[in-house]
Amino acid sequence: MVAAPVVTAAAAGSGAPALAWLAELAGAPLPTRRQEDWRFTDLTALAAIPVGVAAPAAGRALDPWAELNLPAGVTRLTGTAAEAQLGTALAASGCDQHWPVLLNGGARPALLVLKVEGDAGSLELPLPVSAGEGVAAWRLLLVLEPGARLELLQVPAPAPGQRQLLSLVSEVVLGEGARLQLGCLAQGHNHAALLHHLAVRQASASELQATLVSSGWGLARHEPRVVQEQGAARTRLLGLQRVDGRQLADTHSFVRFDGPDGELDQLHKAVADGSGRSVFNGAVQVPRLAQRTNAAQLSRTLLLSDRARIDTKPELEIVADDVKCAHGATVSQLQSEELFYLRSRGIDATTAAGLLQRAFCHEVLRELPAAAHRHDPMTALLGAA
Repeated sequence: MVAAPVVTAAAAGSGAPALAWLAELAGAPLPTRRQEDWRFTDLTALAAIPVGVAAPAAGRALDPWAELNLPAGVTRLTGTAAEAQLGTALAASGCDQHWPVLLNGGARPALLVLKVEGDAGSLELPLPVSAGEGVAAWRLLLVLEPGARLELLQVPAPAPGQRQLLSLVSEVVLGEGARLQLGCLAQGHNHAALLHHLAVRQASASELQATLVSSGWGLARHEPRVVQEQGAARTRLLGLQRVDGRQLADTHSFVRFDGPDGELDQLHKAVADGSGRSVFNGAVQVPRLAQRTNAAQLSRTLLLSDRARIDTKPELEIVADDVKCAHGATVSQLQSEELFYLRSRGIDATTAAGLLQRAFCHEVLRELPAAAHRHDPMTALLGAA
């Protein structure tokens, strides 16, 4: 692998101070397009982020989650109990040295460690930041004991109009038979960027459903990474991203089966308008010991503009010989037959196009935790009906 060069003032242009500071904060040079995982990712948006670390929301500097109301069965862990699990999912999924993870560590993230026992119901986790500009970092560790159940919604959002980079690293450890429904609803704006790593360790008979939705960010990059440590678990990954203007949304997923009888169902969708760019790279590894794996991966993109761009790259690495694995990718526009059908029933062209977009997005949005309903994610993505 080619080592990433250090960003110099000549290379970075007017954003050199911010980019150089981010590299210093991470303790590693910024990724470049010479690296396969980053060759479609333009980091120009990060050059506009002012130097500095944004504090948590006013009045919560010591503990931004001091007023978090935890449901029965969910407790906060501190000290050695938290340190014993911290970092294990990142290491297991091979991303503990990824640049966004290093940046998160250098930015002194607000840390929250939760242990879940029994059926804990639902929890919404806002990630409040102050009105100050710069980098805001959060680190979450979620440990579900064997048989535990939880529905969790994360809501990362920048301060309105402020130039902020939100760094979120989430680790999840699922015990045997545990079940987690995780949703991330990330609504940003053109002056903000989001770097989100999700690393998951799954024990046998555990179930994970992760639904990642983002729109509006100048730059948004999601990296869900899952390892089924003994196989015989079920993973469902859903993604939806919408870009417009010159926005960039990038999803790089990774799933590895370290045992037999594992299942994966992955659906990634994107809506690209204006000069926006959507990137999807989904990697699935099925080594020889992962016999009888059943994995399906599908990328579907709706292209609404001649200037928008789509890059989709599904990857299957299969060594086991007794498997059912499939992948597919489609890029399409609004279908003229469907538009004609709606217009023939008295619906104007703009409304008809909006209805078709809403139908396209609904397949993913309906899988968000119930707590997302009050945020009206459909309107956040596409505007009023």
